[in-house]
Amino acid sequence: MKPQTILVTGSNGLIGSEAVEYFDRQGHRVVGVDNNMRRVFFGPPGDTLWNLERLKRVTRNFTPCDIDIRDRERLFDLFKEHRFDLILHCAAQPSHDKAKEIPLLDFEVNALGTVNLLEATRQYCGDAEFLFMSTNKVYGDAPNEKPLRETPTRYDYARPEDYDGIDENCRIDRTLHSLFGASKVAADVIAQEYGMYFGMKVGIFRGGCLTGPSHSGVELHGFLSYLVKVALSGQTYTVYGYKGKQVRDNIHSFDVVRAVEEFAQNPRPGEVYNLGGGRDNSISILEAIALVEEMTGKKISWTYQEQARKGDHICYISDLRKLRSHYPGWGITRGLNSIVKEMIEAEMKYRKGVEVS
Repeated sequence: MKPQTILVTGSNGLIGSEAVEYFDRQGHRVVGVDNNMRRVFFGPPGDTLWNLERLKRVTRNFTPCDIDIRDRERLFDLFKEHRFDLILHCAAQPSHDKAKEIPLLDFEVNALGTVNLLEATRQYCGDAEFLFMSTNKVYGDAPNEKPLRETPTRYDYARPEDYDGIDENCRIDRTLHSLFGASKVAADVIAQEYGMYFGMKVGIFRGGCLTGPSHSGVELHGFLSYLVKVALSGQTYTVYGYKGKQVRDNIHSFDVVRAVEEFAQNPRPGEVYNLGGGRDNSISILEAIALVEEMTGKKISWTYQEQARKGDHICYISDLRKLRSHYPGWGITRGLNSIVKEMIEAEMKYRKGVEVS
């Protein structure tokens, strides 16, 4: 890619910060939009200012902007000031469970914020590529209708034809989403519409468990990151339902950004892709506890609550075949052990810094 001006929303967060670093290293000018709303959603453990300070230290051509994506006037002023070539929209209220406590705020951030950005793009840089980070929660609990089999440590798909996981044909209506899932459906569909109706270069990635060392994981969002924090802090982890055998596929933030780059180089307007770690990076809660215990050498204290999270997936593995067929240059480069090792090292470094200060 030739040098470009790139906008990243949610730039202090997991995917946003990975994108800022990645594109900055390539010589692009990166503008970040983030007002640390994660702290509003989750309290001090969700604060991302530490990551902003880190980005300021390691980047060369990064301009952070403290803007709320619900503020249309300030967003439009930003678009008037800069001619963006690529917009990566990661900012969101990301928690399945938290949304029920803040339904209006959740919808405003996820749905209104997204259409604000799409319309700003249409008006001021209509030729730009626009990548929207959606979620597998747009499918609600429809994936739970797949026949499952139970093993000692996980649930898995019972039929051979389901081996690769959930594809993009899974329905998104007539299913229980959580309010978070519903607000992301609204954003997902409007993003598709801007791509197909206006012919804009909009792509939608329906993410599975996105993770990595820059994740400010909390109990309500970011299970693998939070599990590592629990292991190293000696806190207690709570497993909600399904015997701890519920399965997720985990993808490193670097591989997410690489998918963004591949789409930007050959955009398909309004196209939707499932984006996760796939079967090789799938793991259940029980399996994750065992893995983190093995890699940290620490026994994790955990409790079990019979009541599962409302609308939660029992087994979700992202079918990556469509993405791989459209973009054969993309693939998973970080396995589970590598991901967990990075997260442990990052958390130990963070904890050491806190102790020193």
